[in-house]
Amino acid sequence: MSTPAFVSAPAPAAEAFTVPEGFTLHKENTSAILLPSSNDAFLNPVQEFNRDLSVACIRTWSELVNAEKERKWRQAAARRAKKAAEGAHAQGHKAKKLKTEEETPVLEVPSTEGVPKDTSKSQPEFKPHQFVILEALSATGLRSIRYAHEIPLVKYVIANDLSPAAVEAMRRNIELNDFHEKQETVVEGGDDKPKVRPAKVRVNEGDACALMYNHRSERNRVDVVDLDPYGTAAPFVDSAVQCVNDGGLLCVTCTDMSVLATTNYPEKCFSNYGGAPVKAEYCHEAALRLVLHTLSTSAARYGRYIQPLLSLSIDFYVRLFVRVYTQPLEVKKAFSKTAIYYVCSGCQSFYEQPLGRVTEQVSAKGNANLHFKVQQGPTVPERCPECNSALHVAGPMWSGPIHDKEFVSSVLSHVEADEDKYGTSARMKGMLTVAKEELDTPFYFTPSKIASHFHCVCPSLDETASALLHAGHKISRSHACAGSLKTSATYTDIHDIFRSWVKTHPVRMDKVSENSPTRQLLNKEAKTEANFKRHPDSVTASSKVKLVRYQQNPTPNWGPGAKPGAKRKREQDGDE
Repeated sequence: MSTPAFVSAPAPAAEAFTVPEGFTLHKENTSAILLPSSNDAFLNPVQEFNRDLSVACIRTWSELVNAEKERKWRQAAARRAKKAAEGAHAQGHKAKKLKTEEETPVLEVPSTEGVPKDTSKSQPEFKPHQFVILEALSATGLRSIRYAHEIPLVKYVIANDLSPAAVEAMRRNIELNDFHEKQETVVEGGDDKPKVRPAKVRVNEGDACALMYNHRSERNRVDVVDLDPYGTAAPFVDSAVQCVNDGGLLCVTCTDMSVLATTNYPEKCFSNYGGAPVKAEYCHEAALRLVLHTLSTSAARYGRYIQPLLSLSIDFYVRLFVRVYTQPLEVKKAFSKTAIYYVCSGCQSFYEQPLGRVTEQVSAKGNANLHFKVQQGPTVPERCPECNSALHVAGPMWSGPIHDKEFVSSVLSHVEADEDKYGTSARMKGMLTVAKEELDTPFYFTPSKIASHFHCVCPSLDETASALLHAGHKISRSHACAGSLKTSATYTDIHDIFRSWVKTHPVRMDKVSENSPTRQLLNKEAKTEANFKRHPDSVTASSKVKLVRYQQNPTPNWGPGAKPGAKRKREQDGDE
């Protein structure tokens, strides 16, 4: 299937448009919106990266879905053609065997040689699937407007908000970008009746959950659901997983990192996401896995399962793109993709405890039967085997892959081909490149943190990566933290490498207290001698190119932003 050209309608020119008093014109890529001076509708300019990434991912998903639909359509067309040919052959064979009792006069049939065949009936062609996007919490409507502008196969976008002020702002911005319902002009003297052009961005004022529950019947489902709330997306997940089509895309943002990535509010994390958070340097990846666990369990209640396409920890929020399918067998497998983790409070070693396991039994006829069983445990003693510190429980959370490598590669190829279409393309390329290389193993570490546990000089990232590679382990970078590594090695293997390191870089033991976990780490001997000589694979593809992998300089609009309407509410309370 040929890839549609990137659609980009120009934003309204500031010169041709007079900005009303009390408003400012905000431009982003192909779109422009009016922002009121009051904080009635929420918009955070820093989230441009989020919106750019969402456009690229939804566009790539739409091409993937159409490729799947076209393949099925062609297979069905081939089956129909084969069936028709077999039917015609059988009918002709039957006609030859038919004998008549009386001779019939032979009629002379004029020759058709040289006469062109009637080609008025052209062969049917595959029509690309146009899809519907539902943005449950639209605020100013900028995201919905950009989707309508920049994604070629969008049929229409449903933009919803509960706030009347936000809905008013949406209608104003949709009209500014010419996506509202409009009566088309009729040529003078023509007999045609005036036609009404339907709105490409359709506004709905109401509760987001109620709207999505109204779309949960199979014939009313939408193809893409985008949840980008102020704070947690947890209250909207149950309705979202029900109203998205089979194979549809669910895009989720959560900005409550103080709940997801710290142990300050474990009870709140459990009530929102059904698990306990992690207090360790890899807390941001744990936040992703907690949200994926919520999506997985919510979908499983309705016989559906998720396939994570791209899961990113970005600045002060997480952004996830998952496909939702309906298949009972895959729902059962979600049990074995869930685990709790025992996390050491001293050296931050983690020990995985899967909840379930899958065994395969092949019958005499060659049929494979899957059996789902509970997992044995615990996988670790009461205290950390490495440093003898207390262990804390984290999870349950998603333990499967958090990215789909093929999908990430497709998004990256699209961004590289349309680099000038995205304002944050440099950072998009950097983060997608790192995500594409990431190992599917859970969690990452930084050499500086491990060195702090040993009270030793820190080896370089390249030296640590080389030592792991020489020992036969796999390594990759992680998108969630600068200077981090993911590896197939256990924390015991990592600590052995550092025990070899301290032999040539001694630790001043007089500076280490008797009860410190550091003494427990240093008292053990390394099982193997680490090789810190540079390994050819220690420099990954993303390291060879100068890419913006992580946010570097905070802007004046840094952070989640103020909650919409808060100032106006305080002013009203003061007037009373």
